Amino acid sequence: MRAPPPVAAHVAVVGAGVSGLAAAHRMRTLLGPSAVITVLEQRDRIGGVLRTVDLAGVPYDVGAEAFLARRPEIPALLRELGLDGVQVHPTGATPSVRAGGRTVPLPSGTLLGVPTSLTRLDGLLSAAGLARVAAEPACPLRWERGSDVALGGLLRSRFGDELTDRLADPLLGGVYAGRVDALGLRATIPALASALDAGAPSLTAAADHATAPPTSASRGLSERESGSERVRAAASVRPVFGALQGGYRELVDALVTASAAEVRLGVTVRAVERHSCGWRLTLGPRTDPALLDVDAVLLAVPAPAVARLLGGIAPDAARAAGEIPLASSVVVAMAFRPQDATTLPPTSGALIAADEPFAVKAITHSTTKWSHLAPDGLVRVRASLGRFGEAPTLQVDDGELVTRTRADLELLAGITAAPVAVHVQRWGGGLPQYGVGHQGRVAAIEDDLPAGLAVAGAALHGVGVPACVGTARAAAEALVASLLPAR
Repeated sequence: MRAPPPVAAHVAVVGAGVSGLAAAHRMRTLLGPSAVITVLEQRDRIGGVLRTVDLAGVPYDVGAEAFLARRPEIPALLRELGLDGVQVHPTGATPSVRAGGRTVPLPSGTLLGVPTSLTRLDGLLSAAGLARVAAEPACPLRWERGSDVALGGLLRSRFGDELTDRLADPLLGGVYAGRVDALGLRATIPALASALDAGAPSLTAAADHATAPPTSASRGLSERESGSERVRAAASVRPVFGALQGGYRELVDALVTASAAEVRLGVTVRAVERHSCGWRLTLGPRTDPALLDVDAVLLAVPAPAVARLLGGIAPDAARAAGEIPLASSVVVAMAFRPQDATTLPPTSGALIAADEPFAVKAITHSTTKWSHLAPDGLVRVRASLGRFGEAPTLQVDDGELVTRTRADLELLAGITAAPVAVHVQRWGGGLPQYGVGHQGRVAAIEDDLPAGLAVAGAALHGVGVPACVGTARAAAEALVASLLPAR
């Protein structure tokens, strides 16, 4: 492959999370060594909501834990960075869910909690709940093509409250730190919306269609044959999730090195304005601001910051970004001596239904789920606390959060001993909420941006790390396209 033509542009990236760093890396690849890339970060560290700490001497992620390995973005990026060998996959331990006062295996064969015709819910739902789910395919469905609705309301109207509260809400609450009743269908489960648009007669049929192997329709298989093929296909595909041997710090550090960017920490960007042939950024304290003139700007910051910085440049985009709320959460990570954790169930962890009497919303049995996290025999677990709208419950000191987590861990897993190591990680406004009409808001943001200005990050097309990297690369390529014709 030929080297890119050198371009002596100066680009500012606002935000040193994975989106900003991936964008900086992509622009370096496309613009060559002559470009100046300045990454500006308000906090005192890089990584954003990715953070690896040393938990009892072992690298341990206390932000995002894993990525969807079936999406291409992270494996491709790891290859570019020469990190192919650091990707690891989970063990065969299976997850559970705590609902209805019991901890049971998490049902398989669902589409983010939406049951398919193969889903078995016997241990999770009551007889009445099972009957409601079984009756759904025969209930007439009214659906307007292209519409968007609250996912929770749709599921409750079709499957009832039990399925929604005991399965869909815990699953999606783990992804978005939100509640299923406030999430929009089209942005959170787009495959289900597409199947409904295509004429699926029920939600069960839509979930079947969305999870079916591509060959099923072309072969004209019967429902039973198609279901059997899905089971065989599921057993033969590569692992769903991946992680990094040394934690996400390996990725963010490699992105900084490969991008050869100037990373400036502890810098607040107060304004972005048009200036001459490019852009002027106002940095630092109000009493003693500094100015930075650049050719292009990429914003990789949370939605409220996007709204603030775009207010005088792209008012429609700013308005749309301002309509994307954020949820706060906390991760409490703990390490125990093996003799103190013998009662830990041999599962990968448990999701917790919102109406259960626990402070935590999920427990991950990390050393059971990831074999690389137990090199010294210690047992490591992490708990997640906080859902959208519950920020006040997190406004206590770290000691109280640890106390609540340990009390829940005792009830859920029988562990009463004190941990040998603890880390509390707070994520204030860490996760955007994809409400009804989210895709329209994203379109308003992207369509209103002038040339030389781009936006990337979790507020757009997915909260997972692969989706963030995808938006970063697309934004970087759009900026480069705006720079090259004039040079």
